[in-house]
Amino acid sequence: MISTPALMGRNSALIAMTALLGALLVPLPTAAAAEPLRLHPDNPHYFLFRDKPTVLITSGEHYGAVLNLDFDYVAYLSELQSRGLNLTRVWPGGPYLEIPGSFNIANNTLAPAPNRFSCIWARSSTPGFAGGGNKFDLETWDEAHITRLKDFVREAGRRGVVVEISLFCPYYDDALWNVSPLNPANNINGIGAGINRTDALTLKDSRLIAVQDAMVRKIVTELRDQDNLYYEICNEPYFAGVTVEWQDHIAETILAAEASFGSKHLIARNISNGSTRVQNPHRAISIFNFHYSRPPDSVKLNYDLNKAIGLNETGFDGSADVTYRIQGWDFILAGGALYNNLDYSFTAEHENGTFAPPATTPGGGSPGLRHQLGILKNFIDSLDFIGMRPDTSFIKGGVPPEATVRALAQRGTAYAVYIHHGQPGYDHGQPSGQRPRPTYKVSLETQQVKLQLELPAGSYEAGWLDTRSGRIEKTERFVSREGPIELQSPAYTEDIALRIKRSS
Repeated sequence: MISTPALMGRNSALIAMTALLGALLVPLPTAAAAEPLRLHPDNPHYFLFRDKPTVLITSGEHYGAVLNLDFDYVAYLSELQSRGLNLTRVWPGGPYLEIPGSFNIANNTLAPAPNRFSCIWARSSTPGFAGGGNKFDLETWDEAHITRLKDFVREAGRRGVVVEISLFCPYYDDALWNVSPLNPANNINGIGAGINRTDALTLKDSRLIAVQDAMVRKIVTELRDQDNLYYEICNEPYFAGVTVEWQDHIAETILAAEASFGSKHLIARNISNGSTRVQNPHRAISIFNFHYSRPPDSVKLNYDLNKAIGLNETGFDGSADVTYRIQGWDFILAGGALYNNLDYSFTAEHENGTFAPPATTPGGGSPGLRHQLGILKNFIDSLDFIGMRPDTSFIKGGVPPEATVRALAQRGTAYAVYIHHGQPGYDHGQPSGQRPRPTYKVSLETQQVKLQLELPAGSYEAGWLDTRSGRIEKTERFVSREGPIELQSPAYTEDIALRIKRSS
Protein backbone atom coordinates (compact mmCIF):
# COMPACT_ATOMS: atom_id res chain seq x y z
CA MET A 1 0.00 0.00 0.00
CA ILE A 2 1.21 3.51 -0.77
CA SER A 3 2.06 5.46 2.36
CA THR A 4 -0.28 8.18 3.59
CA PRO A 5 2.23 11.03 3.04
CA ALA A 6 2.68 10.00 -0.58
CA LEU A 7 -1.04 9.84 -1.18
CA MET A 8 -1.81 13.19 0.35
CA GLY A 9 0.26 14.88 -2.33
CA ARG A 10 2.37 17.97 -2.62
CA ASN A 11 -0.07 20.14 -0.65
CA SER A 12 -0.58 17.83 2.34
CA ALA A 13 0.70 20.30 4.91
CA LEU A 14 -1.38 23.14 3.53
CA ILE A 15 -4.49 20.96 3.36
CA ALA A 16 -4.02 19.73 6.91
CA MET A 17 -3.48 23.24 8.30
CA THR A 18 -6.45 24.64 6.41
CA ALA A 19 -8.69 21.78 7.52
CA LEU A 20 -7.67 22.32 11.15
CA LEU A 21 -8.31 26.06 10.96
CA GLY A 22 -11.68 25.44 9.30
CA ALA A 23 -12.65 22.99 12.01
CA LEU A 24 -11.86 25.59 14.67
CA LEU A 25 -13.70 28.44 12.95
CA VAL A 26 -16.70 26.75 11.35
CA PRO A 27 -18.47 23.87 13.12
CA LEU A 28 -19.16 21.04 10.71
CA PRO A 29 -22.85 20.07 10.61
CA THR A 30 -23.54 16.58 11.89
CA ALA A 31 -26.18 14.15 10.71
CA ALA A 32 -28.19 14.99 13.82
CA ALA A 33 -28.01 18.73 13.10
CA ALA A 34 -28.88 18.71 9.40
CA GLU A 35 -30.71 16.39 7.06
CA PRO A 36 -28.81 15.60 3.85
CA LEU A 37 -29.72 17.47 0.71
CA ARG A 38 -33.25 16.49 -0.29
CA LEU A 39 -36.07 17.47 -2.60
CA HIS A 40 -38.10 20.36 -1.27
CA PRO A 41 -41.33 19.01 0.23
CA ASP A 42 -43.40 21.92 -1.15
CA ASN A 43 -41.90 21.83 -4.65
CA PRO A 44 -39.80 18.73 -5.45
CA HIS A 45 -38.45 20.34 -8.62
CA TYR A 46 -35.99 22.07 -6.27
CA PHE A 47 -33.87 21.17 -3.25
CA LEU A 48 -33.92 21.78 0.48
CA PHE A 49 -30.42 22.11 1.94
CA ARG A 50 -29.69 23.09 5.52
CA ASP A 51 -33.29 24.27 5.89
CA LYS A 52 -33.11 26.60 2.88
CA PRO A 53 -34.74 26.27 -0.55
CA THR A 54 -31.83 25.62 -2.91
CA VAL A 55 -30.87 25.65 -6.56
CA LEU A 56 -27.42 24.21 -7.32
CA ILE A 57 -25.24 26.26 -9.70
CA THR A 58 -21.54 25.99 -10.45
CA SER A 59 -18.68 26.07 -12.93
CA GLY A 60 -16.55 23.21 -11.70
CA GLU A 61 -13.37 21.33 -12.49
CA HIS A 62 -13.27 18.17 -14.59
CA TYR A 63 -14.09 15.75 -11.76
CA GLY A 64 -10.55 14.80 -10.75
CA ALA A 65 -10.19 16.81 -7.53
CA VAL A 66 -9.96 13.69 -5.34
CA LEU A 67 -8.23 11.14 -7.57
CA ASN A 68 -5.49 13.55 -8.68
CA LEU A 69 -2.96 13.86 -5.86
CA ASP A 70 -1.49 17.02 -7.34
CA PHE A 71 -4.78 18.90 -7.09
CA ASP A 72 -5.22 21.24 -4.10
CA TYR A 73 -8.93 20.90 -3.56
CA VAL A 74 -9.01 23.36 -0.65
CA ALA A 75 -7.99 26.21 -2.97
CA TYR A 76 -10.51 25.00 -5.57
CA LEU A 77 -13.43 24.82 -3.15
CA SER A 78 -12.56 28.24 -1.75
CA GLU A 79 -12.75 29.69 -5.26
CA LEU A 80 -16.24 28.26 -5.72
CA GLN A 81 -17.31 29.67 -2.37
CA SER A 82 -15.91 33.11 -3.19
CA ARG A 83 -18.12 33.24 -6.31
CA GLY A 84 -21.26 32.18 -4.45
CA LEU A 85 -21.36 28.81 -6.24
CA ASN A 86 -22.61 25.75 -4.38
CA LEU A 87 -21.97 22.57 -6.38
CA THR A 88 -19.08 20.41 -7.54
CA ARG A 89 -19.00 17.11 -9.41
CA VAL A 90 -16.34 14.53 -8.56
CA TRP A 91 -15.42 10.93 -9.24
CA PRO A 92 -13.84 8.80 -6.54
CA GLY A 93 -10.52 7.29 -7.50
CA GLY A 94 -11.58 3.84 -8.59
CA PRO A 95 -12.89 2.32 -11.81
CA TYR A 96 -12.19 5.25 -14.13
CA LEU A 97 -9.47 7.77 -14.92
CA GLU A 98 -8.22 9.40 -18.09
CA ILE A 99 -4.85 9.85 -19.76
CA PRO A 100 -3.12 12.95 -21.13
CA GLY A 101 -4.76 13.92 -24.40
CA SER A 102 -8.18 12.46 -23.60
CA PHE A 103 -10.82 14.55 -25.41
CA ASN A 104 -8.12 17.14 -26.20
CA ILE A 105 -8.42 18.57 -22.69
CA ALA A 106 -5.26 20.43 -21.71
CA ASN A 107 -3.93 19.68 -18.21
CA ASN A 108 -6.92 17.43 -17.56
CA THR A 109 -7.51 16.94 -13.82
CA LEU A 110 -8.86 13.44 -14.55
CA ALA A 111 -5.49 12.47 -16.05
CA PRO A 112 -3.06 12.44 -13.11
CA ALA A 113 0.69 12.25 -13.63
CA PRO A 114 2.35 8.83 -13.25
CA ASN A 115 2.12 7.56 -9.66
CA ARG A 116 -0.18 10.45 -8.71
CA PHE A 117 -3.45 8.51 -9.05
CA SER A 118 -5.24 8.18 -5.72
CA CYS A 119 -7.36 5.03 -5.81
CA ILE A 120 -9.82 3.47 -3.38
CA TRP A 121 -8.08 0.12 -3.85
CA ALA A 122 -4.64 -0.44 -2.37
CA ARG A 123 -1.57 -0.97 -4.49
CA SER A 124 -0.03 -4.41 -4.41
CA SER A 125 3.67 -5.26 -4.45
CA THR A 126 3.37 -6.36 -8.07
CA PRO A 127 4.51 -3.86 -10.71
CA GLY A 128 2.66 -3.38 -13.95
CA PHE A 129 -0.20 -0.83 -13.67
CA ALA A 130 -0.55 0.72 -17.11
CA GLY A 131 -0.86 4.19 -15.55
CA GLY A 132 2.41 3.88 -13.60
CA GLY A 133 3.36 2.03 -10.44
CA ASN A 134 2.14 -1.25 -9.01
CA LYS A 135 -1.05 -3.11 -9.78
CA PHE A 136 -4.09 -2.90 -7.51
CA ASP A 137 -5.50 -5.34 -4.98
CA LEU A 138 -9.27 -5.11 -5.41
CA GLU A 139 -9.84 -6.83 -2.08
CA THR A 140 -8.00 -4.21 -0.01
CA TRP A 141 -8.99 -0.59 0.62
CA ASP A 142 -6.52 2.24 0.49
CA GLU A 143 -7.48 4.11 3.64
CA ALA A 144 -5.50 7.18 2.58
CA HIS A 145 -7.76 7.63 -0.44
CA ILE A 146 -10.87 7.24 1.71
CA THR A 147 -9.47 9.87 4.07
CA ARG A 148 -8.90 12.18 1.10
CA LEU A 149 -12.43 11.65 -0.22
CA LYS A 150 -14.00 12.28 3.19
CA ASP A 151 -11.89 15.38 3.72
CA PHE A 152 -12.91 16.72 0.32
CA VAL A 153 -16.60 16.35 1.16
CA ARG A 154 -16.09 17.93 4.60
CA GLU A 155 -14.17 20.89 3.16
CA ALA A 156 -16.92 21.36 0.58
CA GLY A 157 -19.53 21.25 3.34
CA ARG A 158 -17.74 23.94 5.32
CA ARG A 159 -18.11 26.18 2.28
CA GLY A 160 -21.75 25.34 1.58
CA VAL A 161 -20.83 23.34 -1.52
CA VAL A 162 -22.82 20.22 -2.42
CA VAL A 163 -20.84 17.32 -3.91
CA GLU A 164 -22.21 15.17 -6.70
CA ILE A 165 -20.34 11.87 -6.44
CA SER A 166 -20.55 10.14 -9.80
CA LEU A 167 -19.62 6.56 -9.00
CA PHE A 168 -18.90 5.08 -12.43
CA CYS A 169 -18.17 6.09 -16.02
CA PRO A 170 -18.16 4.09 -19.26
CA TYR A 171 -14.90 3.39 -21.04
CA TYR A 172 -15.21 5.41 -24.23
CA ASP A 173 -12.24 3.77 -25.92
CA ASP A 174 -9.66 1.05 -25.35
CA ALA A 175 -7.06 3.53 -24.09
CA LEU A 176 -9.27 4.36 -21.10
CA TRP A 177 -10.10 0.73 -20.36
CA ASN A 178 -6.37 -0.04 -20.49
CA VAL A 179 -5.73 2.13 -17.38
CA SER A 180 -8.75 1.03 -15.34
CA PRO A 181 -8.02 -0.94 -12.16
CA LEU A 182 -10.94 -3.18 -13.19
CA ASN A 183 -9.02 -4.28 -16.27
CA PRO A 184 -7.46 -7.66 -15.35
CA ALA A 185 -4.08 -6.40 -16.55
CA ASN A 186 -4.09 -3.85 -13.73
CA ASN A 187 -5.13 -5.93 -10.71
CA ILE A 188 -3.68 -8.99 -8.99
CA ASN A 189 -7.04 -10.65 -8.38
CA GLY A 190 -7.78 -11.88 -11.88
CA ILE A 191 -11.00 -9.90 -11.75
CA GLY A 192 -12.32 -8.72 -15.08
CA ALA A 193 -10.75 -11.61 -17.00
CA GLY A 194 -12.59 -12.16 -20.25
CA ILE A 195 -14.44 -8.84 -19.92
CA ASN A 196 -13.98 -6.09 -22.48
CA ARG A 197 -14.71 -2.41 -21.93
CA THR A 198 -18.31 -2.63 -23.17
CA ASP A 199 -19.08 -5.44 -20.71
CA ALA A 200 -17.55 -3.79 -17.63
CA LEU A 201 -20.73 -1.98 -16.55
CA THR A 202 -23.17 -4.81 -17.08
CA LEU A 203 -24.33 -7.81 -15.04
CA LYS A 204 -22.24 -10.31 -17.02
CA ASP A 205 -19.46 -11.02 -14.49
CA SER A 206 -20.44 -11.83 -10.91
CA ARG A 207 -16.94 -11.24 -9.48
CA LEU A 208 -16.71 -7.84 -11.13
CA ILE A 209 -20.16 -6.92 -9.85
CA ALA A 210 -19.12 -7.96 -6.34
CA VAL A 211 -16.13 -5.58 -6.48
CA GLN A 212 -18.31 -2.75 -7.75
CA ASP A 213 -20.93 -3.36 -5.07
CA ALA A 214 -18.28 -3.43 -2.36
CA MET A 215 -16.89 -0.10 -3.57
CA VAL A 216 -20.34 1.49 -3.53
CA ARG A 217 -21.08 0.18 -0.04
CA LYS A 218 -17.73 1.40 1.24
CA ILE A 219 -18.21 4.93 -0.10
CA VAL A 220 -21.81 5.17 1.08
CA THR A 221 -20.89 3.92 4.55
CA GLU A 222 -17.88 6.22 4.94
CA LEU A 223 -19.89 9.29 3.88
CA ARG A 224 -23.08 8.45 5.76
CA ASP A 225 -22.86 11.46 8.10
CA GLN A 226 -22.23 14.11 5.45
CA ASP A 227 -25.24 16.24 4.53
CA ASN A 228 -23.77 17.93 1.43
CA LEU A 229 -23.77 15.19 -1.19
CA TYR A 230 -25.81 13.01 -3.50
CA TYR A 231 -24.84 10.02 -5.61
CA GLU A 232 -25.00 9.75 -9.39
CA ILE A 233 -24.93 6.13 -10.51
CA CYS A 234 -22.93 6.57 -13.70
CA ASN A 235 -21.73 9.35 -15.95
CA GLU A 236 -23.06 9.07 -19.53
CA PRO A 237 -24.31 5.48 -19.27
CA TYR A 238 -25.73 5.77 -22.78
CA PHE A 239 -22.26 5.02 -24.18
CA ALA A 240 -20.08 1.91 -24.36
CA GLY A 241 -22.58 -0.80 -23.47
CA VAL A 242 -23.77 0.27 -20.01
CA THR A 243 -27.10 -1.45 -19.33
CA VAL A 244 -30.21 -0.18 -17.57
CA GLU A 245 -30.31 -3.39 -15.52
CA TRP A 246 -26.83 -2.71 -14.17
CA GLN A 247 -27.78 0.88 -13.29
CA ASP A 248 -30.86 -0.36 -11.44
CA HIS A 249 -28.66 -2.84 -9.61
CA ILE A 250 -26.31 -0.08 -8.42
CA ALA A 251 -29.32 1.98 -7.28
CA GLU A 252 -30.51 -0.98 -5.24
CA THR A 253 -27.01 -1.40 -3.81
CA ILE A 254 -27.06 2.22 -2.59
CA LEU A 255 -30.53 1.74 -1.09
CA ALA A 256 -29.47 -1.42 0.71
CA ALA A 257 -26.28 0.19 2.03
CA GLU A 258 -28.26 3.09 3.50
CA ALA A 259 -31.22 1.03 4.71
CA SER A 260 -30.18 1.19 8.35
CA PHE A 261 -29.09 4.85 8.24
CA GLY A 262 -31.25 7.46 9.93
CA SER A 263 -30.85 9.78 6.94
CA LYS A 264 -30.70 8.84 3.28
CA HIS A 265 -28.97 10.60 0.38
CA LEU A 266 -30.51 11.43 -2.97
CA ILE A 267 -29.65 9.31 -6.01
CA ALA A 268 -29.27 10.73 -9.52
CA ARG A 269 -29.30 9.12 -12.93
CA ASN A 270 -27.70 10.61 -16.04
CA ILE A 271 -30.34 10.21 -18.77
CA SER A 272 -28.90 11.47 -22.07
CA ASN A 273 -26.99 14.05 -24.04
CA GLY A 274 -29.51 16.59 -25.27
CA SER A 275 -33.14 16.14 -24.22
CA THR A 276 -35.43 13.15 -24.06
CA ARG A 277 -38.36 11.83 -22.09
CA VAL A 278 -37.41 9.68 -19.10
CA GLN A 279 -38.82 6.19 -19.52
CA ASN A 280 -39.70 3.85 -16.62
CA PRO A 281 -37.69 5.67 -13.94
CA HIS A 282 -36.37 3.58 -11.07
CA ARG A 283 -38.15 4.28 -7.78
CA ALA A 284 -34.92 5.43 -6.08
CA ILE A 285 -34.08 8.22 -8.52
CA SER A 286 -34.75 11.78 -7.35
CA ILE A 287 -32.52 13.71 -9.78
CA PHE A 288 -32.54 13.24 -13.54
CA ASN A 289 -29.38 14.69 -15.08
CA PHE A 290 -28.79 15.65 -18.70
CA HIS A 291 -25.71 16.76 -20.62
CA TYR A 292 -25.65 19.41 -23.36
CA SER A 293 -29.39 20.04 -23.03
CA ARG A 294 -29.50 23.23 -25.08
CA PRO A 295 -32.20 24.26 -25.61
CA PRO A 296 -33.35 22.94 -22.22
CA ASP A 297 -36.25 20.84 -23.48
CA SER A 298 -35.32 18.15 -20.95
CA VAL A 299 -37.04 20.19 -18.24
CA LYS A 300 -40.38 20.55 -20.01
CA LEU A 301 -40.36 16.94 -21.19
CA ASN A 302 -39.96 15.62 -17.64
CA TYR A 303 -41.50 18.29 -15.41
CA ASP A 304 -44.49 16.08 -14.62
CA LEU A 305 -42.19 13.60 -12.86
CA ASN A 306 -42.04 16.09 -9.95
CA LYS A 307 -38.33 15.48 -9.47
CA ALA A 308 -35.23 17.65 -9.85
CA ILE A 309 -33.99 18.03 -13.44
CA GLY A 310 -30.30 18.87 -13.82
CA LEU A 311 -27.89 19.99 -16.52
CA ASN A 312 -24.76 18.65 -14.89
CA GLU A 313 -22.32 18.90 -17.79
CA THR A 314 -21.63 21.45 -20.51
CA GLY A 315 -18.27 22.30 -22.00
CA PHE A 316 -18.02 21.26 -25.64
CA ASP A 317 -19.34 24.42 -27.28
CA GLY A 318 -16.18 26.52 -27.54
CA SER A 319 -14.48 28.80 -25.07
CA ALA A 320 -16.67 31.92 -24.86
CA ASP A 321 -18.04 32.80 -21.42
CA VAL A 322 -21.32 34.01 -22.91
CA THR A 323 -22.07 30.52 -24.22
CA TYR A 324 -22.15 28.94 -20.77
CA ARG A 325 -23.69 31.95 -19.06
CA ILE A 326 -26.63 31.77 -21.45
CA GLN A 327 -26.94 28.01 -21.08
CA GLY A 328 -27.03 28.36 -17.30
CA TRP A 329 -29.67 31.08 -17.26
CA ASP A 330 -31.67 29.32 -19.97
CA PHE A 331 -31.80 26.04 -18.05
CA ILE A 332 -32.55 27.46 -14.60
CA LEU A 333 -35.22 29.87 -15.89
CA ALA A 334 -36.80 26.93 -17.72
CA GLY A 335 -37.36 25.32 -14.31
CA GLY A 336 -34.15 23.31 -13.89
CA ALA A 337 -32.77 22.57 -10.43
CA LEU A 338 -29.02 22.41 -11.06
CA TYR A 339 -26.45 23.60 -13.54
CA ASN A 340 -22.79 22.60 -13.79
CA ASN A 341 -20.55 24.09 -16.43
CA LEU A 342 -17.47 22.01 -17.16
CA ASP A 343 -14.70 24.50 -16.36
CA TYR A 344 -11.29 23.80 -17.90
CA SER A 345 -9.61 26.76 -16.19
CA PHE A 346 -9.07 24.55 -13.12
CA THR A 347 -5.91 22.45 -13.30
CA ALA A 348 -3.44 20.92 -10.87
CA GLU A 349 -1.31 24.04 -11.21
CA HIS A 350 -4.22 26.49 -11.25
CA GLU A 351 -6.65 25.29 -8.61
CA ASN A 352 -8.03 28.82 -8.29
CA GLY A 353 -9.24 28.60 -11.90
CA THR A 354 -6.85 30.97 -13.66
CA PHE A 355 -5.58 28.62 -16.39
CA ALA A 356 -6.39 29.84 -19.90
CA PRO A 357 -7.49 26.75 -21.89
CA PRO A 358 -5.96 26.63 -25.38
CA ALA A 359 -8.16 26.67 -28.46
CA THR A 360 -7.77 22.90 -28.82
CA THR A 361 -9.64 22.32 -25.55
CA PRO A 362 -13.33 21.75 -26.34
CA GLY A 363 -14.72 24.24 -23.82
CA GLY A 364 -13.81 27.19 -21.65
CA GLY A 365 -14.13 28.51 -18.13
CA SER A 366 -12.78 31.56 -16.34
CA PRO A 367 -13.08 33.71 -13.20
CA GLY A 368 -15.35 36.00 -15.22
CA LEU A 369 -17.75 33.20 -16.05
CA ARG A 370 -17.91 32.06 -12.45
CA HIS A 371 -18.68 35.64 -11.41
CA GLN A 372 -21.52 35.72 -13.94
CA LEU A 373 -22.93 32.40 -12.75
CA GLY A 374 -22.79 33.77 -9.21
CA ILE A 375 -25.06 36.58 -10.43
CA LEU A 376 -27.51 33.94 -11.69
CA LYS A 377 -27.38 32.24 -8.28
CA ASN A 378 -28.06 35.54 -6.49
CA PHE A 379 -30.94 36.32 -8.86
CA ILE A 380 -32.67 33.00 -8.16
CA ASP A 381 -32.07 33.30 -4.43
CA SER A 382 -33.76 36.73 -4.47
CA LEU A 383 -37.02 35.01 -5.45
CA ASP A 384 -39.39 32.72 -3.59
CA PHE A 385 -38.80 30.19 -6.36
CA ILE A 386 -40.45 27.34 -4.44
CA GLY A 387 -43.77 28.98 -5.26
CA MET A 388 -42.90 29.55 -8.92
CA ARG A 389 -43.39 27.43 -12.02
CA PRO A 390 -42.14 27.63 -15.62
CA ASP A 391 -44.67 29.86 -17.38
CA THR A 392 -44.42 32.27 -20.29
CA SER A 393 -48.15 32.57 -20.96
CA PHE A 394 -48.31 36.01 -19.30
CA ILE A 395 -45.94 37.35 -21.99
CA LYS A 396 -48.25 38.45 -24.79
CA GLY A 397 -45.73 40.00 -27.17
CA GLY A 398 -42.59 41.99 -27.71
CA VAL A 399 -40.07 39.15 -27.92
CA PRO A 400 -38.06 39.37 -31.17
CA PRO A 401 -38.52 36.28 -33.37
CA GLU A 402 -34.81 35.45 -33.23
CA ALA A 403 -34.72 35.63 -29.41
CA THR A 404 -35.56 33.04 -26.77
CA VAL A 405 -37.58 33.83 -23.65
CA ARG A 406 -37.86 31.79 -20.44
CA ALA A 407 -39.86 32.66 -17.38
CA LEU A 408 -40.76 31.48 -13.89
CA ALA A 409 -43.97 32.81 -12.41
CA GLN A 410 -46.10 32.86 -9.29
CA ARG A 411 -49.16 34.56 -10.70
CA GLY A 412 -49.86 37.92 -9.14
CA THR A 413 -46.84 37.69 -6.84
CA ALA A 414 -43.50 37.35 -8.63
CA TYR A 415 -42.11 36.84 -12.13
CA ALA A 416 -38.62 36.15 -13.48
CA VAL A 417 -38.04 36.63 -17.22
CA TYR A 418 -34.90 35.87 -19.20
CA ILE A 419 -34.31 36.80 -22.85
CA HIS A 420 -31.23 35.74 -24.82
CA HIS A 421 -29.92 35.80 -28.38
CA GLY A 422 -27.91 32.58 -28.59
CA GLN A 423 -28.40 29.38 -30.57
CA PRO A 424 -26.51 26.07 -30.69
CA GLY A 425 -25.00 25.21 -34.04
CA TYR A 426 -22.10 23.48 -35.77
CA ASP A 427 -18.86 24.62 -37.36
CA HIS A 428 -18.83 22.95 -40.76
CA GLY A 429 -15.42 24.38 -41.61
CA GLN A 430 -13.52 21.47 -40.07
CA PRO A 431 -10.83 19.62 -42.06
CA SER A 432 -12.04 17.01 -44.51
CA GLY A 433 -13.17 13.82 -42.81
CA GLN A 434 -13.81 15.42 -39.41
CA ARG A 435 -17.29 15.82 -38.00
CA PRO A 436 -18.62 19.38 -37.61
CA ARG A 437 -17.63 20.82 -34.23
CA PRO A 438 -20.42 22.05 -31.92
CA THR A 439 -20.52 25.81 -31.53
CA TYR A 440 -22.81 28.31 -29.86
CA LYS A 441 -23.61 31.42 -31.85
CA VAL A 442 -24.64 34.58 -30.02
CA SER A 443 -25.83 37.79 -31.64
CA LEU A 444 -23.67 40.75 -30.63
CA GLU A 445 -26.09 43.35 -31.95
CA THR A 446 -27.53 45.92 -29.54
CA GLN A 447 -31.05 44.90 -28.54
CA GLN A 448 -34.03 46.52 -26.87
CA VAL A 449 -37.39 44.86 -26.21
CA LYS A 450 -40.86 46.11 -25.31
CA LEU A 451 -42.60 43.28 -23.53
CA GLN A 452 -46.37 43.15 -23.41
CA LEU A 453 -47.35 41.48 -20.15
CA GLU A 454 -50.72 40.47 -18.79
CA LEU A 455 -50.62 40.47 -14.99
CA PRO A 456 -53.36 40.30 -12.35
CA ALA A 457 -54.52 43.69 -11.10
CA GLY A 458 -52.16 45.24 -8.59
CA SER A 459 -49.06 47.33 -8.01
CA TYR A 460 -45.66 45.97 -9.05
CA GLU A 461 -41.97 46.80 -9.03
CA ALA A 462 -39.74 45.77 -11.94
CA GLY A 463 -35.98 45.72 -12.42
CA TRP A 464 -33.89 44.88 -15.50
CA LEU A 465 -30.65 43.03 -14.65
CA ASP A 466 -27.35 43.09 -16.53
CA THR A 467 -26.35 39.41 -16.38
CA ARG A 468 -22.64 40.18 -16.73
CA SER A 469 -22.22 42.87 -14.09
CA GLY A 470 -25.13 42.11 -11.78
CA ARG A 471 -26.26 45.74 -11.96
CA ILE A 472 -29.92 46.69 -12.06
CA GLU A 473 -29.95 48.86 -15.18
CA LYS A 474 -33.52 50.10 -14.98
CA THR A 475 -36.29 50.04 -12.38
CA GLU A 476 -39.89 51.12 -12.47
CA ARG A 477 -43.13 50.88 -10.52
CA PHE A 478 -46.40 50.31 -12.32
CA VAL A 479 -50.01 49.37 -11.79
CA SER A 480 -51.65 46.57 -13.75
CA ARG A 481 -55.36 46.91 -14.50
CA GLU A 482 -57.38 45.32 -17.26
CA GLY A 483 -55.40 44.54 -20.41
CA PRO A 484 -51.68 44.11 -21.06
CA ILE A 485 -49.04 46.53 -19.85
CA GLU A 486 -45.77 47.31 -21.62
CA LEU A 487 -42.28 47.27 -20.14
CA GLN A 488 -39.35 48.51 -22.19
CA SER A 489 -35.88 47.17 -21.48
CA PRO A 490 -32.71 49.23 -21.49
CA ALA A 491 -30.39 48.65 -24.44
CA TYR A 492 -28.38 45.41 -24.06
CA THR A 493 -26.38 42.80 -25.93
CA GLU A 494 -26.48 39.00 -25.69
CA ASP A 495 -29.05 38.64 -22.90
CA ILE A 496 -31.00 40.38 -20.15
CA ALA A 497 -33.12 39.40 -17.14
CA LEU A 498 -36.23 40.99 -15.64
CA ARG A 499 -37.56 40.56 -12.10
CA ILE A 500 -41.10 41.66 -11.21
CA LYS A 501 -42.56 41.57 -7.71
CA ARG A 502 -45.87 42.73 -6.34
CA SER A 503 -45.38 45.81 -4.18
CA SER A 504 -47.30 46.66 -1.04
